Amino acid sequence: MYYIQKSFEVSAAHSLTLSYESKCSRLHGHNWRIIVFCKARELNADGMVVDFSHVKALVHGALDHQNLNDVLPFNPTAENIARWIVDTVPACYKATVEESRDNIATYTSEE
Repeated sequence: MYYIQKSFEVSAAHSLTLSYESKCSRLHGHNWRIIVFCKARELNADGMVVDFSHVKALVHGALDHQNLNDVLPFNPTAENIARWIVDTVPACYKATVEESRDNIATYTSEE
């Protein structure tokens, strides 16, 4: 099995729809640190699991300098963003989304 991971930072804003009173319900921003994990039993024709630049384009290209409420069709919690990454990036089995040093969410597919 081959494994890769791609890390990058995304600057983006969001507001959360919550069932309780929270300052996070107001628009605010983060410099999100994102780590995308991909794997494959066999390498593609180019000798890769997936091109690192393609991973960055899919995630960073969609989210950087955006209001995440405008570009994602769900409540943009760190947990939901991690799942969206796994569902969006080919060969991705895990994603970690860090909205601050102390607030980190990880989603892993059950495959």
